[in-house]
Amino acid sequence: MGLKSGGLAAVLLASVLVLASLGRDEARAAGAVPAPAAASTPRKLDPVTMWVRYPLARAALDPVASLGRLMFFDPSLSVSGRQSCASCHDPAHAYGPPDGRAVQPGGPNMQRVGTRAVPSLRYLRFTPQFSRHLAQPSSDGVEDEGPAGGFTRDGAAQTLHEQALLPLLNPVEMANPNVAAIATTLRKSDYAAQFRQVFGNDVFDHPATAAMKGAAALQAFQEQDPSFEPYTSKFDAAMSGNADFTAQELRGYTTFNDPRKGNCAKCHLDAPGPGGRPAQFTDFGMVALGVPRNPDVPANRDARFFDLGLCGPVRKDLARERDFCGMFKTPTLRNSASRQVFFHNGRFHTMDDVLRFYAERDTAPAKWYPRVNGQVVAFDDLPTRLRANVDHVDVPFTLKAGDKPLLADADIQDLAAFLKTLDDGYSREAGGKPAR
Repeated sequence: MGLKSGGLAAVLLASVLVLASLGRDEARAAGAVPAPAAASTPRKLDPVTMWVRYPLARAALDPVASLGRLMFFDPSLSVSGRQSCASCHDPAHAYGPPDGRAVQPGGPNMQRVGTRAVPSLRYLRFTPQFSRHLAQPSSDGVEDEGPAGGFTRDGAAQTLHEQALLPLLNPVEMANPNVAAIATTLRKSDYAAQFRQVFGNDVFDHPATAAMKGAAALQAFQEQDPSFEPYTSKFDAAMSGNADFTAQELRGYTTFNDPRKGNCAKCHLDAPGPGGRPAQFTDFGMVALGVPRNPDVPANRDARFFDLGLCGPVRKDLARERDFCGMFKTPTLRNSASRQVFFHNGRFHTMDDVLRFYAERDTAPAKWYPRVNGQVVAFDDLPTRLRANVDHVDVPFTLKAGDKPLLADADIQDLAAFLKTLDDGYSREAGGKPAR
């Protein structure tokens, strides 16, 4: 039998979130998260106004965002004429990849592939600009959380319009040779007249400006269209008092927050943000997890190739920051349960494998990494000299080979059940009642 959400704000948030107080006390001290009611004296709360303020859907997109929507679904913006933004960021798959391929095809003839799995474009609006050292309030004052923020898996783009230009110009994606080629395509498009109406009759006289205006339109579309941040998951409905967690989902949520067990909320923040902003389920930080090398990435056939995340080879400006090598941005867990490909290199294809990797990466490394000359080569997707960058500080990565994992099979099943509550589509409106 499910737990009643009338008590979810008072009981769930008073008990489960207290369990996650490691790191939450600091947030409350900063005024970002209100303190829950004492579990011994539950009281009736209005969770919508006190805990979470869900956005209201816009009546209509403005002219710039409407233009961006046309561009997002236009395959003519690729040299092949067969690939739009939506080809890889499919709205039917939470603006993520449409299938389980580790890397998606692209290039002038759709015969080339990249080196990274496609991330979702949902829930990016509150991404902070990239910083080498993110300062967070803590019980000791201010704590340096390391690099964080920025768009793409390595945080290289500071804005959504910078991010939008990257696939348009990437030779293994939409493959435009330069911004002038993008402007030429826009000038010949079916919506060229609308483009001139929005940005000026002479916009195509300045190709670089036209390309940047197009990128700005794509940004506006992503910021204004409610499909990019619907907040229609069961979790959101529960936070609004419109749904009940099952006993298993609640156990999973407890494990998710338990700093001695799952510790997922350490990086995938589940508490409301400033002003009651709905939980984003990411701290936008960067971490080196030591994900196994993926043979399905063609670039990995070259034993000398390594995707080092923040320090290259895609990102160029941090090549000398050796402590950052192997780090990739922590994604939101919203809609993660329905994904078919996980991590930056697409190594895993099921949530069960992801959770078991977290639980057993250090306790049973032979299960995840290859043997070479009889020795298990852990963290084999990093050069030997950089493997010390892998996280060994945060639970559950604090154990050693042969130790008992912190997550049992039942815990993993419970966690998976909770993560399914983060998939959108449970309600028709943000934080709303069940659609069915």
